[in-house]
Amino acid sequence: MVSVFFPDLAMDRWRRITAAQRTLPDEAVPVVLVTTGAHGPVVHAVSGAGVARGIICGARVVDVQAIHPDLHVEQADVQGDQAMLKRLAIWARRWCPWTVAEHDGILMDVRGAAHLFGGEAQMLHDMNMRFAIQGLRARLAMAPTRGAAQMLARFGTQGVICGTQDVGNVLAPLPVAALRLPPDTVRLLERLGLRSIGSLAEVPRVGLMRRFAGVAEAINPLLLLDRAMGRSADPLDAPAEGARWLARVRMAEPVIDPVPWLEGLAEDLAAQLATGEQGARRLRVTIYRVDGEWRSRDVATAQASRDAAHFVRLVAGKLDGIDPGFGFDLMTLEALRVEPLSLRQDRLDGGRDAGADVAALLDRLTAKLGPSRVTWDAWVQSHKPERVEARVPVLAGVPAEGIEVARERPLRLFDPPEEVMVLYAVPEGPPARFSWRRVTFLMVRFEGPERIAPEWWRDRSGTRLRDYYKVEVMDGRRFWLFREGVVGDARGGDPRWFVQGVFG
Repeated sequence: MVSVFFPDLAMDRWRRITAAQRTLPDEAVPVVLVTTGAHGPVVHAVSGAGVARGIICGARVVDVQAIHPDLHVEQADVQGDQAMLKRLAIWARRWCPWTVAEHDGILMDVRGAAHLFGGEAQMLHDMNMRFAIQGLRARLAMAPTRGAAQMLARFGTQGVICGTQDVGNVLAPLPVAALRLPPDTVRLLERLGLRSIGSLAEVPRVGLMRRFAGVAEAINPLLLLDRAMGRSADPLDAPAEGARWLARVRMAEPVIDPVPWLEGLAEDLAAQLATGEQGARRLRVTIYRVDGEWRSRDVATAQASRDAAHFVRLVAGKLDGIDPGFGFDLMTLEALRVEPLSLRQDRLDGGRDAGADVAALLDRLTAKLGPSRVTWDAWVQSHKPERVEARVPVLAGVPAEGIEVARERPLRLFDPPEEVMVLYAVPEGPPARFSWRRVTFLMVRFEGPERIAPEWWRDRSGTRLRDYYKVEVMDGRRFWLFREGVVGDARGGDPRWFVQGVFG
């Protein structure tokens, strides 16, 4: 196992980002990165000049500024630091396939990989050099167990290589804090006279096991010691790396219009997807300016595709309006989301599949008008007629199959229903004469009622039931009316009448 510890990760990262944007403070000026504490900003990371002046992490910024008026204060980016560690863990798979990010470093299982780099010492030297090129100060150690490697990287000699037979002797002089225990546990062990790993390992285990029987596994000193010594298993659970579909083109000279390079990028990406029998559902094009700025645009497809010409049509319109600055020198096209798409011939006569053309049209309309402007029908399980049909973006899924309606429904529904003025109502029936949109209608026949109860799990309390009637008037038109509520239901005043729809 190889443990890589970055003692100054936050400061190294801040220095690298700041140097690309503006001038760094003088080396003699103390710099601190701060986070929000319970009583104001506190120091999160300290530069070398600050450490030389005795500034420590956790101190309040106002107290430090009172002693050091020339203190340079910057805001820390803790989330950005953790994201960088995750990226470094994936990047470190150049040495071995099993790597995992910790909160302050990287852990690698390099078994069977050292000989590829000329031996263990050469591998550690290569790691140290490549991290230094990135502006990161790294402390490395190699040991048979992950616990021993972590302890040596943080408390041992830089670049130490510990063999299987030497674990006990190499770890013995390290302090018990190397087990990464909580401060109160470290203080307890030190009060017992157990200040080093060697002294802890020599104590009879029966007494210590009774003392730490109720301590959690992650902070139990005996269990952590057993893992470091190799007496119990401590495997590395490295996350799987997802396949990345990316095409990249670097321009020899900065260009203002990147569109001519899109075709080559799209063909490269389509070839990669074809090799993996995958189709893209979401694409991202990113263009990088020579001044360090970059811009990206995302597009989606209605169905999995690896049609290079379709990729170009989707992406080309997204590059309009991007400020080129002094020009672009790098552009990438990446498939963020892919789905299996087997190799097949669409039609024997060489023609195109009509379904693919429809999907391509939906993709282009969505890319041009926006996802919320291109929709199709979706069906919702609901008692209320106006809730049964909904509109969803075409890229949000596939159109739902139509539902079977037990009773006849009008071709046109009004949402919301329109209230009608009842001039005369049949007892326990529909209105014999009613006025809708300033026109009076006389009923000649009706059918109903069909009672629809409120949806108690969705409607607010007090919602009234509906009694629906199919009504035919004198001129032959047919309406779908409903009475909201019944007399004496204690949910409001007199029932109200509405027209919900008209039949063809």
